[in-house]
Amino acid sequence: MVQRVGRARVTVGDDEVGAIGPGLCVLVGITHEDGTPQVARLADKLWHLRVFDDDDGVMNRSAADVGGELLVVSQFTLYGDAAKGRRPSYIAAARPEVAEPLIEQLCATLRGLGATVATGRFRADMVVELANDGPCTILLEV
Repeated sequence: MVQRVGRARVTVGDDEVGAIGPGLCVLVGITHEDGTPQVARLADKLWHLRVFDDDDGVMNRSAADVGGELLVVSQFTLYGDAAKGRRPSYIAAARPEVAEPLIEQLCATLRGLGATVATGRFRADMVVELANDGPCTILLEV
C-alpha cells in the first residue's frame, strides 16, 4: 500500500527509527511468490509512480521528479485473510527469514535509483504516523 504523505515517521517505543518529509509511505507485504524480480519491479514502480501534482494540479509527477522521500515499512498483516472466521490467517505472508532480505533489497534498490529511504524496524512493534497528502492511497501489486 502506498500513501502520498506530507510527512511520516515510525517509532519503536520512545525511539524514532525512520522519518520522512513529503513523499511516499510504503507498507510492504511479502508473500511466498515474491523474489528478486518482484522487488526490482516494485522499486522501479514506486520511484516512478506518478502521484504528485504537476503545475496544473494533475497527478503527473513521480517521487523521482519531485525529490520525494520514501518510508518503507514491512507489514506482513497486509496478507491477512479474514474470509473465514473472525481471526485473520497470515499463511500467505512470507516467513520473516524470507521477507526481511527482500525488504532490505527493496530499500537498497530504491537508494540505487536515487531515492532517500527511511525504514521501520523489522519484527518490531512499530507505531507508524503519517499526514496523508491528498489523500492519495494506492494498493500496488507487481
